[in-house]
Amino acid sequence: MKRKWKILIGVLALLVVSGGAFAGYRYSQRGIVTVQTGKAVRQDLTAVVTASGEIKPLKYINIGANAFGRLIDIYVKEGDRVKKGQVVARLESIQAQADVAAMKASVSSAEADSAASESSMKAADDAIATAQAGLDRSKADEDRLKTDFLRSQELFNNKLIAKQDLDQKKALYEAQHATVVESEAKVAQARAQRAQAAAQLSSSQKHVVQTQANLNRQADILDKYNTTSPIDGVVTNLPVRVGETMVTGIQNSPGSTIMTIADMSVITAEVKVDETDIVNVEMGQQADVTIDAIPNRTFKGHVIEIGNTAILRSTGVAASQSTTSSQEAKDFKVVIGLDNPPEEIRPGLSCTGKITTATRQKALTIPIQALTVRQKGDLEEKKPGQDVPSSNPAVERAKKEEVQGVFVINGDKAEFRKVDTGITGATDIEVTSGLKDGDEIITGSYKVIRTMRNHTRIKVDNKTPVKTET
Repeated sequence: MKRKWKILIGVLALLVVSGGAFAGYRYSQRGIVTVQTGKAVRQDLTAVVTASGEIKPLKYINIGANAFGRLIDIYVKEGDRVKKGQVVARLESIQAQADVAAMKASVSSAEADSAASESSMKAADDAIATAQAGLDRSKADEDRLKTDFLRSQELFNNKLIAKQDLDQKKALYEAQHATVVESEAKVAQARAQRAQAAAQLSSSQKHVVQTQANLNRQADILDKYNTTSPIDGVVTNLPVRVGETMVTGIQNSPGSTIMTIADMSVITAEVKVDETDIVNVEMGQQADVTIDAIPNRTFKGHVIEIGNTAILRSTGVAASQSTTSSQEAKDFKVVIGLDNPPEEIRPGLSCTGKITTATRQKALTIPIQALTVRQKGDLEEKKPGQDVPSSNPAVERAKKEEVQGVFVINGDKAEFRKVDTGITGATDIEVTSGLKDGDEIITGSYKVIRTMRNHTRIKVDNKTPVKTET
């Protein structure tokens, strides 16, 4: 019996000692937090903005109907290449053709009248020249006969000739003077006829100009029934068929768009960048574009356009055009020009663009999840009685000021250290001040980092968690 009691007492004593040791260990471990750690290291870092969108040609035009009528001919099909000015479709234009034919006849008639007036003008010029020549000849004869008459009068006064000879000279002179007067009247008549012909010619020419202008107007109306391509490109959309009635002036309405022609020489990826990232995007930045329909390939490009108007994510409408005030997320349009687009690319294909906004060589980096924020008041060493709020509002505001930083391992404690950051990569962020290469920082878990207080005792456990099979 004594032996059994000794064994029982020994076992109980061992249990008591073990329990005490375990309780002491548990007590000593009270307040210790298990964490995972990493180090601040130097590496090349690239900041990338990722956005989705679709493939679009840089220049494309929706060709609408310029006249109302029935579509009677389509000269192209989807995928055809067309040249600038090429007729691609035609509307029924019987009335317009008749109007043009009538105006052409009017122009021909007006031109004939103008030619006749011009001929009359030339005839009047010839008549003036003839009458002027007759007048000049008559005046010359008048001057000659006048001289003979004056000489005969002088001879008569000297009684060297008879009165009969003087009267004859006088009669010849007076007759010639009458001829001069008649010639002057003919010149005046010819000039009047010329003025009339000139007026008729001017009227005819004005009529020609007017009818020609009317012909040009009717020809322009007729030309609107012929649809031509305004650019060199490819027909990418042909929503209508021969026989359909086309209308004008109604955008995005059936019957208003005949086809879409795209200039496929410059292909772009039009993506929507989140408003929080758009400030980092600049013209000329390099980008990698992946296309869903062309897997396992990446296409190089660069930013060629940045939108200045925010677009509501839910509706796709510009925020400035929205009739309701909304605080919903917004995007900005960014256009990436592809350097070497593949031949099989098509407008409308979904794509993803990754724009390189910044790069750093040998930057000091830490994992993004290690970065946290604390209020200044939570970082201060509090003494008894300091939990009472201060009556000074400025002091309270200073305590609530947020500080960005990380928890650094200092012995067996976590010490909060303020840091300044630079660019952000996919998993790491650049640290510009507050840390040095090789500093050990707390990187997990997220819950621990979010709730940890300054100078908390910690235990490092960097073992990879073992996944249990279910």
